[in-house]
Amino acid sequence: MIGSNIGILLALLFPLTAPIVAQEMETPIQVKIRTELGDVLVELYPDRAPNTVANFLQYVDGEFFDGGTFHRTVHADNQPTDSIRIAVIQGDISSDRSGDRFGAIALERTNQTGLKHLNGSVSMARSGPDTARSSFFICLGDQPELDYGGRRNPDGQGFAAFGLVLEGMEVVRAVHRSTADGQSLTPPIRILGIERL
Repeated sequence: MIGSNIGILLALLFPLTAPIVAQEMETPIQVKIRTELGDVLVELYPDRAPNTVANFLQYVDGEFFDGGTFHRTVHADNQPTDSIRIAVIQGDISSDRSGDRFGAIALERTNQTGLKHLNGSVSMARSGPDTARSSFFICLGDQPELDYGGRRNPDGQGFAAFGLVLEGMEVVRAVHRSTADGQSLTPPIRILGIERL
């Protein structure tokens, strides 16, 4: 009698808890990027790019971005050898922590996630597929050539978008306009930290 009651209780509890867990996993996560020029509020989408979001958050939670920088700005005037031009800023962890970076992650392509490179999209920088680690970029304007099938990267695999700027695009634009030598910001714009909200 007791055993059957426990079985009924478990049967009642598990269907109730499973959707709650799934719902929590699908909830967007907000982070604040604090820079010397101001703050940028970003929403991350673990339901659509779970591995990329998890990778980014392990650097956030480990405070790897404290003392990091936005070091690169790409705009129409500083990519003379590229036939496909883009507009982004690129940031990375503190150089003091570069030796502690985690391994590269598998590329979550935009044709799989449905997350496109739109104005304010946050994405992972990479060279070849499955090489992204800690470096990320933010799009200024829509950048379809960074999506799967786009021509910016010769392999056509695109980049892994995983978030979107909700507030602070004026800060992103200020970084983008900052003084640069070619594509290298001079000096880099300091990232004071990135934190979950």
